[in-house]
Amino acid sequence: MKALLCTRPGKPEDLTVADLPDPEAGPGEAVVRIESVALNFFDLLIIAGKYQYKPAHPFSPGAEFAGVVESLGAGVTGFAPGDRVIGYAGWGAARQKLAIATKRLIKMPAGLDPDRGCGLIVTYGTSYYALKDRGGLKRGETLAVLGASGGTGLAAVELGKLMGARVIACASSDEKLAFARQHGADEGVNYATADLREGLKTLGGSHGIDVVYDPIGDRFAEPALRSLAWLGRYLVVGFAAGEIPKLPLNLVLLKGCDVRGVFWGSWTERDPAAHRANMADLLRWCAEGKLSAHVHATYPLTDAARALNDIADRKVMGKVVLKP
Repeated sequence: MKALLCTRPGKPEDLTVADLPDPEAGPGEAVVRIESVALNFFDLLIIAGKYQYKPAHPFSPGAEFAGVVESLGAGVTGFAPGDRVIGYAGWGAARQKLAIATKRLIKMPAGLDPDRGCGLIVTYGTSYYALKDRGGLKRGETLAVLGASGGTGLAAVELGKLMGARVIACASSDEKLAFARQHGADEGVNYATADLREGLKTLGGSHGIDVVYDPIGDRFAEPALRSLAWLGRYLVVGFAAGEIPKLPLNLVLLKGCDVRGVFWGSWTERDPAAHRANMADLLRWCAEGKLSAHVHATYPLTDAARALNDIADRKVMGKVVLKP
């Protein structure tokens, strides 16, 4: 089988495609023939050796995937060869076949294609956990989404709207804001051409913003925090814009607001039953057409560097998918 490999910390251009032996399913595992692999911003960090998880070299990037079960190891129940599944590996999925514990697999409903299905777990899983479990988003509240056209941002826009919120998309171009509006955003702030704090102050009115969803951090974090309403919630999702910000704690005191961390990956390990319940909602909504799981573009394994650089250069709206 062919596999995309990271052999040392580096850039997307340092990745190679190699031939490896086909895997075999161990106890509790399945071998999945991979049809689609969704890439995420953190794949750039993993291959650079800058992520909180540092797998041993060589390894394949790619955390989430969709495919077909080919074979099963001893002790597996609930799955059969031919089942269409999605799965979360953390890393290792950018290859043609993968042996993985079946506890990391979820059956994919009929009518959901692998390109859309493979991108549901991380971005929509993170956003749903953030808004529902960490943010306590309520119908009628105002939600501001930073990085609103990216993978997690777009998921937050769609889920916020589905959960009954008024959604303000914040992005770096009018094109990206128009894209977010097509997916449910009510208002928009272009923080490349306008002041984010003033834009959110205007749209939030005298009440302010109830929930801020922030996957980008850097210089955008403080103005977003300043826009919060009394008892607002600021969700720390990631730092895609670069620097990890330092927030003035006097703002937290004066607004009576909460700053809440969203470590989705750790939560899935600590509460797998709640994760599966969330995924059941997301899969159902996606199959019903209530969530787009929009795919920006698909690439073969040999074009993985271009796909990752498109993410790094913020050219992507929705998800990037590799086709092994």
